[in-house]
Amino acid sequence: MSRPDLPAKLNVCLVARQFPIVGRATGFSFLRLIARGLAARDHQVTVLTSEDPMGRPEIEQEGVKVHFLLESRAARARRDPFPALVRNKFIELHQRKPFHLIHSVDNSTLRIGLEKESYKVAMAYDVAATRMSELFSLMGMSQETFGSIVRTGVAVGYKFLSTYTGGDRQLLKTADGVFVASPRERLTLERYYLYPDARIHTLPYGIEMADLAPRERSEALRQQLGIPETAKVAVTVTDMNESEEVYNLLRAFEQVVIKKPSSRLIIVGTGPKFKEIERAMLDLALGSKVVLTGAIRDTDVPDYIALSDVFVNLSSRTTGFEPSLLEAMAQKKVIIGSEVSPMATIVEHSREGFLIRPADIAELTTLLLDIFAGHLPVVEIGEMARKKVLDLFDPQKMVVETLNAYYAILKSTGYYKVPGSILARLFAWP
Repeated sequence: MSRPDLPAKLNVCLVARQFPIVGRATGFSFLRLIARGLAARDHQVTVLTSEDPMGRPEIEQEGVKVHFLLESRAARARRDPFPALVRNKFIELHQRKPFHLIHSVDNSTLRIGLEKESYKVAMAYDVAATRMSELFSLMGMSQETFGSIVRTGVAVGYKFLSTYTGGDRQLLKTADGVFVASPRERLTLERYYLYPDARIHTLPYGIEMADLAPRERSEALRQQLGIPETAKVAVTVTDMNESEEVYNLLRAFEQVVIKKPSSRLIIVGTGPKFKEIERAMLDLALGSKVVLTGAIRDTDVPDYIALSDVFVNLSSRTTGFEPSLLEAMAQKKVIIGSEVSPMATIVEHSREGFLIRPADIAELTTLLLDIFAGHLPVVEIGEMARKKVLDLFDPQKMVVETLNAYYAILKSTGYYKVPGSILARLFAWP
C-alpha cells in the first residue's frame, strides 16, 4: 500500500491531566498557547484532559475542542483511571477522523503508544512524562560536603535505575519525539536515557505574554491575609508533593524574622504534605509570621505574587520553566530559584534574579535579609527580569517551532511521503 503524503493540515490530540482554560501562571499554561496557535493556523486540535472547574464534559474554545473525561456520568459511575478514559476517547475520536499525532505531557497515553502501529499515529511526549525531574530534585538537596555528595550520588543513581526500568524506558520506546525546555534536559535525555538526539526537540515553553500586564498590589487581599501594611513579604507557590524545599525556606525565614520581625511569608498551595509543612511551621514558632493559603484558583496566583517583595520557588522537580517564576519575573519581582532547575538556563545570577542550591539555608537567609533591607538593586533586577521574559517567550515563535517539530516527528515515523513543496517549507512553516 502506498504511503499518503505528509498532510498540510494536521489533526492533533493534546493530552494532559490538567489543561488551563483561562488564567495565567498555571502548570501547563503553554498548552493553551500551542492549542490556540495551531487552531488559528487551521489545524484541528483536540484536547483530552481530566476535570473542568465548572463541571462541563466538553467545550469548544478558540477553535479547540476540549474533552473533560472525568466529568461524564459514565466516568464518575465507573471510576475508570484517567489513562483508560484517554484511550477509550482517543479510539472513539480516531475512528471518526484519524489523528496524525498525539502530544502528551504525561504518561497517560502509554497504552496508546504501545499500540501506535495499529493506529498509524505519531507519539510525542513532553519530558515531564518521564520521571527525570525527580533526579533534579535529589541533586538540588545536595550539600557541599563529601558525605552529602556521595549520598546524593547514590540516591540519584538508585532513583534513575528504578524510574528508568520502572516505566521511563518503555515510554521512551514508544516516543517518536520528546520535547524538552532546556539544554540540561536534552543532554540528560540523550546521555543517560540513551534517547536519540535527532528525536529531541527543544522548545522555550513560557506563559501567555498578552496577559502579563504588571499588577498592582491588592489591598483587599493584603488585609484578608492579615499582612501589615509596612511588612516585607516573601511568597512561594508549591504543590506540596515534597516538603524539604519548603522546610528549608521555613528554616531560613526563621532567621529572617529574628532581625526583621515584621517580615511575612506567604505559602500558596496545598497537597499531600500540607499537614507536615504546617507542623514544621508551628514547630519553628512561625505561626504568626507565615500564611498558609491552602488551595486557591490558578487565576488568583498572580494576585498573591503581586503582594511579594521577593518570590521564592526552590523546586527542582519541574521540567520546563516554572510558570510561577516566569509570572513573578514578568511582574518585576526579585526571584530566588534553584540552580539545578531549567530556570538556571535563562536567569543570570544577581542580574535577573538569584539562583541557589535549595539546601543552602544560609545563602537563602542572607539573600532574603539583603532584599528586605534594601541592600540590593531590586528595582533594576525586576526591570531586567521582566525584559528577559518578554524577550525570550514569544508565543508566535513557540507555536511555529512546535509545528515544525510536529512535522519533523511525522516525517521520522515513515508513515508518510514528503512532497518537495512541503519538505521545502518544513522548517519555515508560516
